[in-house]
Amino acid sequence: MKKLSGCGVSVGAIALVLLVAVVVLEVSPMAEAVTCSPVQLSPCLGAITSSSPPSSTCCQKVREQKPCLCGYLKNPSLRQYVNSPGARRVATSCGVPFPTC
Repeated sequence: MKKLSGCGVSVGAIALVLLVAVVVLEVSPMAEAVTCSPVQLSPCLGAITSSSPPSSTCCQKVREQKPCLCGYLKNPSLRQYVNSPGARRVATSCGVPFPTC
């Protein structure tokens, strides 16, 4: 293998490291940023305010907004809605543990 002058590192070793880095970056999924917006939970309104079960769209939105729930609970304008028995029931029905913030 050809060595880079003055480094003692072969070109093949550098190529191998770069190849591994590319493979790791391609295989590992990039986490998508969540936009915290309580409006995203609007498909859940009917299930929160009645005894009807949440829709699959509602559950998808609850799962997407899961990282935002503590922020909603800390917001005085949203706390009463997010902490309501109906919202807790919907979260549980969707398999999202209610946060303890």
